[in-house]
Amino acid sequence: MATSNTKDMTKGSPWKLIITFAIPIFLSNLFQTLYNTFDSFIVGRFINDDALAAVSSSGNLIFLFTSFFIGMFAGAGTIIANYFGRKDYDNMSRAIHTDVAIALVASVFLTILGVVFTPLVLKAMGTAPEVLPNSIQYFRWYFFGITGSVMYNCLNSILHAVGNSRRGLYYLIISSILNVSLDLLFIAGFKWGVWSAALATSISQIISALLCLGFLTKPGTLYAISFKKIRFHRDMIKSILRFGVPSGIQNSVIGLANVLVQSNINSFGNKAMAGCGSYSKLEGFAFLPINCFSLSISTFISQNLGAKEYERAKQGATFGIITSVLMSEIIGVIMYLGAPLSISWFASDPEAVAFGVQQARTVSLFYFGLSFSHCVSAVCRGGGKPTIPMLVMLIDWCFIRILYITLIMHFRHEIGYLFWAYPITWGISTIFYFFYLIFSDWVHGFDKIEERKMAKQKSLGD
Repeated sequence: MATSNTKDMTKGSPWKLIITFAIPIFLSNLFQTLYNTFDSFIVGRFINDDALAAVSSSGNLIFLFTSFFIGMFAGAGTIIANYFGRKDYDNMSRAIHTDVAIALVASVFLTILGVVFTPLVLKAMGTAPEVLPNSIQYFRWYFFGITGSVMYNCLNSILHAVGNSRRGLYYLIISSILNVSLDLLFIAGFKWGVWSAALATSISQIISALLCLGFLTKPGTLYAISFKKIRFHRDMIKSILRFGVPSGIQNSVIGLANVLVQSNINSFGNKAMAGCGSYSKLEGFAFLPINCFSLSISTFISQNLGAKEYERAKQGATFGIITSVLMSEIIGVIMYLGAPLSISWFASDPEAVAFGVQQARTVSLFYFGLSFSHCVSAVCRGGGKPTIPMLVMLIDWCFIRILYITLIMHFRHEIGYLFWAYPITWGISTIFYFFYLIFSDWVHGFDKIEERKMAKQKSLGD
């Protein structure tokens, strides 16, 4: 029973369903990328390059702190989507309320973690002394409002699981406009420091979370949240942990490796930080097709495997992967050609611009590998096998990447070699995932889990 606010992806044309589901996610990510980019643009233009370095280099550390719980919500979304596909709405509701309970606890934990440990982590990363005060201010103000980001990610994953990708777009548009307006007011108008950019982001994220919560608490829907029902259901915690922990570890591994890269970039000074940070904002545009299609693939597969529509699941996965890879590579070519102009929008110093252009032209033509790896990871997660991408990321994007960086920076301390850490590890994971898709029977992951549950229940009954 699908309503106007849900989308049953087990019926109809797979490619049409995936496209119509992906477009709002694409636009949501586009608005988010634009307002994050505008943060850097305003800071760089109205304060200075040191402030730009503080803001631009923030993404990797913020992702490191929040990535585990974002992965948990992705795992919970997989379970919710599978129950939705099975038409098991009672268990779907229990999973939703457990997911919200986890998000509330995570919000408190991350607030304390970010506010207390930010100076220690930034110093350990080798943040340049002239950048450090601004970085500490920015991170602390950001984590004071981290609850908005955590709750929005949780609630939006619930909407995605039931096929509603439009609501998140509406709320993100509102928060994006608010964020840009507050940036201009605080920084250009009031002449406040870099910390006010984080304050603007925190306020806009809290508003988007409240809007999302207001929609989800409306009674009468399949996914309605009731404050009285928010609690930890033991069986749902086990299921969410089974799917969420591997996804969380996968995200954390990526975040840890990226922080190591950022730490090495920091060793080349604040110009490198500003230039590479400017590139990282532009890189967000390359992630647009990756994010929207990986989320679409995961939801499509979870719902269809719940309905035991195995061939539909494979058809949707194939279409989503090919489309995402092609779009990512087109963006990569555009970024390669336009790097000098686009980097100079953010960094005014020629040396900083040169660093950003060098990174862009080293990695942008290899976005197809990044896209393929993320999409097949989504296939595994949606197919009930989240451990596979966790192990791939742990071995390749963490161990091999860190080993490469450690060795190359020891023997050849040149920033160009550091940039190659990404294409090399993307290529390795692409090769593995290609053969995995060909030779594995990935669509029966959920079936095997359900068989084990039934066998356990039968043995208890006997």
